Amino acid sequence: MQRKYPNLCKPITIGNVTFRNRMFGSPMGGTDITADCTIGPKSTAFYELRAKGGAASVTVSEVVVHPETEASHMYHLDLGTVDSLASFTYTADAIRRHGAIASVELSHSGQYAGTYLTDKNKKQGLAQWGPSPGVRPDGREVKELTQELIADIVAAYGRCAGLAKRAGYEMIMVHGGHGWLINQFFSPYFNRRTDKYGGSLENRVRFAQEVLDCVRKAVGSGFPIEFRMSGSELFEGGYGLTEGIEIAKLIESRVDLLHVSAGTYQTGFGITHPSMFLPHGSNVYLAAEIKKHVSVPVATVGGLNDPAQMEEIIASGQADVVEMARALLADPELPRKVMSNRDEDIIKCLRCFTCMAERAETSTRRCTVNPLIGREMDGTEIYPSPNPRKVLVAGGGPGGLYAALTAAKRGHKVILCEKADEIGGILRGEQAIPFKYEMYELGVTLGKLAKDAGVEIRLNTPVTKEYAEKENADALIIAAGSAAIVPPIPGLNGDNVVIVNNYYLEKDRVSDSVVVLGGGLAGCEAAIHLAQEGKTVHLVEMRTELAPDANIRHRPIMLKEIEKNNIQVHLGFKGLSVTQEGVACADQNGEEHFVPGTSVICALGQRPRRNVVDELIDCAPYVAQIGDCVKASTITTAIYQGYHAALDI
Repeated sequence: MQRKYPNLCKPITIGNVTFRNRMFGSPMGGTDITADCTIGPKSTAFYELRAKGGAASVTVSEVVVHPETEASHMYHLDLGTVDSLASFTYTADAIRRHGAIASVELSHSGQYAGTYLTDKNKKQGLAQWGPSPGVRPDGREVKELTQELIADIVAAYGRCAGLAKRAGYEMIMVHGGHGWLINQFFSPYFNRRTDKYGGSLENRVRFAQEVLDCVRKAVGSGFPIEFRMSGSELFEGGYGLTEGIEIAKLIESRVDLLHVSAGTYQTGFGITHPSMFLPHGSNVYLAAEIKKHVSVPVATVGGLNDPAQMEEIIASGQADVVEMARALLADPELPRKVMSNRDEDIIKCLRCFTCMAERAETSTRRCTVNPLIGREMDGTEIYPSPNPRKVLVAGGGPGGLYAALTAAKRGHKVILCEKADEIGGILRGEQAIPFKYEMYELGVTLGKLAKDAGVEIRLNTPVTKEYAEKENADALIIAAGSAAIVPPIPGLNGDNVVIVNNYYLEKDRVSDSVVVLGGGLAGCEAAIHLAQEGKTVHLVEMRTELAPDANIRHRPIMLKEIEKNNIQVHLGFKGLSVTQEGVACADQNGEEHFVPGTSVICALGQRPRRNVVDELIDCAPYVAQIGDCVKASTITTAIYQGYHAALDI
């Protein structure tokens, strides 16, 4: 067959190993790391899912090479812990049996030791080690590594690499980026040593060279070593791209693949892991420039999810390999779909950070658009039903679409009714906000997949009690969604007011001076978009903080965008009335203030359509209610509930 994306699909040989395509699964931490820091069975299944989906390699992350100086609760690999080697072997087997190459990431966090510990008391008790003494941003003291400790850590990299090879891994990734220990040695900001490991760039690279030499000795010639580095630290005092190029040149003879990422802990989470506010491929330029100066293959990473863009990256010579993490959570079958020219079926990552927020909050994994992630062993895969039924789905938002798709995959006869003239529900409104366009695309993709699976979609068709009884379905899934809250504030029904859900239909009515009434997630993101368009924006919120319900990874980045775009925020302000010139508000002391703006965006939240639920609740033998019609919530909640409602039929 003729591949639509021939460069992306072309095999590549690195060292003495041939990879089936150019799409690699970059490191992602596991979901059930045991108390002894071995790989739990859920994590094995978590990694295996990406191998099944067609990725050329899957990297297990992260192995702490030297627990004596880095006691984070991440994977440890040794011969002294029961099940340590065995768990790694089972995981390598699970990856390799699907044709992917199993890789493992070796790391040391240096002065950020304990980052992944949930036990705060234990974290406070850890000693922090780095190339030079100092104080961390959070006030923790950092001790300088002695040359004896450095030698011990170097040897530990080799021991872990040898054990990984014994366990069946066919590639090693050495983590030298993102502010971890090797990066700290590279960085003039962190490394102020005066011995052979500090001062000149050649000295600052010495530790990495020794680590790579030790790993090579352990794994032998031809065994692929991938080195992850930050092309630039991207903060004042750190090294820039010019020095990043020199670092790459000084280590290239010791590695088989240079994996170029960006930033450090000093830079900010949303740059190393590009947020929705950044362009896709925002860090590719670093890999592209470094590739001009080295002879080994180069990989790029960071917010990539579009096959056309990834094809162009490789075709134009910017990189030899593209690596993905979040994109392969959203759709583990992305590589397989690319290989079989089914790119229109890819469910794209939204860059919403649900996955990373969940790991920080609960030490598990979750993906907004993939209910299987982190729950691969829960017995919730889609299997054909032994008793196909007639299923009616009321509502074509994300929850209803996912329910219909899942039910159809199980072999049921599915009818989905949507009262509007287009599917997507609340996602339709996101098409007017460029950084949220993939949320709109999600509705389009789910609609296509549902149709392809045999779902009959009926537009302009509200489901009433009479309609449901006439269809006489065996199962009814109510996904009626929510409606915007529009309180009886005088003037809020004026012609200068646009409901945030309808902005995509009425954006031309919005002037250059806007008051966004409501500082929840929808209001904040609408305000950012309007400010990016050059409008003067005031954001009014009755509570004392913005979007407190936003996830802990997305919220800080969003707040920085609000600050960066000069949005004027008014907290503790309650709207009293709306005029053609703005909004009269009262603060928490009852004093009145006037917030100017000739247009007003109403973003005061959503209310479940309980009236629809109440009417339909007895209209089939099996009735499920899902998503916003139960409680106004998130895309994640709607999709998960839709998926499981369909599995329960």
